[in-house]
Amino acid sequence: MPSEKIHEEFIRVRGLVKYFPTDQGLLRAVDGVSFDIFRGETLGLVGESGCGKSTAGRCLLRLIEPTKGVIEFEDRNVTTMGKGELRQLRREMQIIFQDPNASLNPRMKIGDIIAEPLVIHDIGTKQERRERVAWLLGKVGLDADYSKRYSHEFSGGQLQRIGVARALALNPKLIVADEPVSALDVSVQAQVVNLLQDLQEEFGLTYLFISHGLAVVEHISTRVAVMYLGRIVEIAPAFDLYARPLHPYTQALLSAIPVPDPNAKRERIILKGDVPTARNPPSGCRFRTRCPLAIDECARIDPELREIFPGHSAACIRVEGYSTARPIESLVTPAV
Repeated sequence: MPSEKIHEEFIRVRGLVKYFPTDQGLLRAVDGVSFDIFRGETLGLVGESGCGKSTAGRCLLRLIEPTKGVIEFEDRNVTTMGKGELRQLRREMQIIFQDPNASLNPRMKIGDIIAEPLVIHDIGTKQERRERVAWLLGKVGLDADYSKRYSHEFSGGQLQRIGVARALALNPKLIVADEPVSALDVSVQAQVVNLLQDLQEEFGLTYLFISHGLAVVEHISTRVAVMYLGRIVEIAPAFDLYARPLHPYTQALLSAIPVPDPNAKRERIILKGDVPTARNPPSGCRFRTRCPLAIDECARIDPELREIFPGHSAACIRVEGYSTARPIESLVTPAV
């Protein structure tokens, strides 16, 4: 986890909403999400499949158009930008995709794939681009000669390193890493995570790291936000969240992390029932239908994020101190 303190607000997301129309009604993929990302940090965004975390990340880059809300990048309103402004912004905001093989054109050589962002933005001569590609391959631990090969000649871990090199081509400030290691073997996951951390330190990168692998998120994140059914239910510095989870959903997720010590015992919290549909979420608290602590009031009260401890916020009326805690619309407390 990055050790230096993060104090400078970099990304502001307020009231982010993304609905998808379906034959059965609106799918509320992201439904009123607010968070901040501080310069140089890694914000981990976790939750079960289908909770909206990848949609939120893609809305951040406007790869998907938000339905409502405001996204600010270094005090620039991303949501109101036209095509020209957005094109320029692409140089500063990049993405690493979950499936490295599917994100690379099999008909293009690796060197051309990595150089493509430079061509699109008309950066450098052909020779300068070749030199840049060779340098980037070296930075991600690959041989420069690999630029002459095609994607089918590489392993999954190598392909993801190529995806990282492509994301770095334009010297971005922010990288959205969308499940970047979930398709890789465990040993390769560690290599890619360590690579991302080394690159962050060297280039001063800021990450939004999206994953359902809680052990990986703990290792790389400065802060962690937990999503459930389109909402953020808890956000805190990584150490605090893993040491003292407040929301029942977070507690259940953390209880499922395997313990490497065979003699260690951990009480597993088994959630009952299935995740409700995002087309018709429950009234009140969205987690109440599976929550072991739910009471009648949970069906009436839609809990907002409140700061229970400095920098540690949760959205649950059953959390001790919630009723007297400060309601938070702007989550701007830096990680310490």
